[in-house]
Amino acid sequence: MAGLEPLTPGAQVLVAGAGITGRAVVAALSALDVHIRVCDDNADSLTGLAADGVDTIDPAGAIAAIGDFALVVTSPGFPPTAPVLAAATAAGVPIWGDVELAWRLDAAGHYGPPRQWLVVTGTNGKTTTTSMLHAMLVADGRRAVLCGNIGDPVLDVLGQPADLLAVELSSFQLFWAPSLRPEAGVVLNIAEDHLDWHGGFDAYATAKARALTGRVAVVGLDDPVATALLPAAPAPVKAGFRLGEPADGELGVRDGVLVDRAFAADLELAPVASISVAGPVGVLDALGAAALARAVGVRPASIATALAGFRVGRHRAEQVAVVDGVAYVDDSKATNPHAAQASVLAFPRVVWVAGGLLKGASVDEMVIRVADRLVGAVLIGRDRAVVAKALSRHAPDVPVIEVVTREDAVVQGTNESVVTHETRLVDVSGPGLSTRVMAEVVAAAAGLARTGDTVLLAPAGASFDQFAGYADRGDAFAAAVRAVVR
Repeated sequence: MAGLEPLTPGAQVLVAGAGITGRAVVAALSALDVHIRVCDDNADSLTGLAADGVDTIDPAGAIAAIGDFALVVTSPGFPPTAPVLAAATAAGVPIWGDVELAWRLDAAGHYGPPRQWLVVTGTNGKTTTTSMLHAMLVADGRRAVLCGNIGDPVLDVLGQPADLLAVELSSFQLFWAPSLRPEAGVVLNIAEDHLDWHGGFDAYATAKARALTGRVAVVGLDDPVATALLPAAPAPVKAGFRLGEPADGELGVRDGVLVDRAFAADLELAPVASISVAGPVGVLDALGAAALARAVGVRPASIATALAGFRVGRHRAEQVAVVDGVAYVDDSKATNPHAAQASVLAFPRVVWVAGGLLKGASVDEMVIRVADRLVGAVLIGRDRAVVAKALSRHAPDVPVIEVVTREDAVVQGTNESVVTHETRLVDVSGPGLSTRVMAEVVAAAAGLARTGDTVLLAPAGASFDQFAGYADRGDAFAAAVRAVVR
């Protein structure tokens, strides 16, 4: 088991990142006899930490002094190519992420008896699955805490009384946590995402596979890439889940009921009808959560109770309103094509609101899969032209409206349509830009929709080109919809 060797008394530790994660790292390290310095490109963040008595250093200074540090602890958003981390690698200085630090401290008994970690990862569905898992654990009377990429950093919850941790982890966090060995881990699915960070799809998948290195490894068998990870997983217990009827060693669905044949001979868990998350993706998330719950002996009645009471989180296929027979759904959390595809397929007729930052991912395969569901598309953001061209190739009869700001037009290098089929461009500029963008989006989508249709915000891209985050994007969409209602 990994120890705390670099954290010897008096060791100098560099913390890369002064945000929420960085502060959690500083708080955890402050209980040890080490000297902490924090670096960040954001001078204001460093000033705030310095005001709290933390020793800070600018990135250039950190690079110059990198050989003085025994360890670098990085926030997960920093890729290996970040200058400070590249310098640490070149100098042979070990690099841990905050999750790696949390795992080592917990395993060493720093917070009392080590917890059992139940890790959820995948391209899509992580938050819903982890939340379902936590609900199952609580319903079973277990002392469990929800943490990781959802809610509080793991380091911030280790002091709480708990026996189990329901931990959502991103590919970034897993990349920087090579020693992690959870009690059970699941890879729900893997599709193109964060390729710019990892440098390629294989590296992205390899990072996800670190969730499968503990006692129990679980994968989504309806996803070929996730399935391919299972044979090489070092876990002694391996299981999978699928939408169809399960074989031995699997969880699945039979006659409208979730069934466990992995951790029991043949055990019914809960009716599919009790799952509130729309479409097949909700069933898959429930199966992934149930697999981890069953891996630690959660009773079927507790799983059924948790699913019956579970409600989807904000900005995750959240119905905002129904106006003139048209449903408006906020799935702003669908920040990659794989998630957007699952979202569109949950509805029969969709006016698709899409665009943003695609992070190197292709949307062609997604458009091919959902083309027969689309009755219109409204596109926004920096990479809207990529989506528009995919629609031109694979769904040429779908009417498209681009909502374009002057800044977007400069990025695209044109004020003309970038697709071959009919497109209407709407110029939006001035103060309150994000609010006005969404007002134009909803107006355009309403014009394309008919009774029985769903106007679906499932962008397939990140939001930071125009919004503060996916929540800000979803809130702007909901506000625009409610304005239509008024």
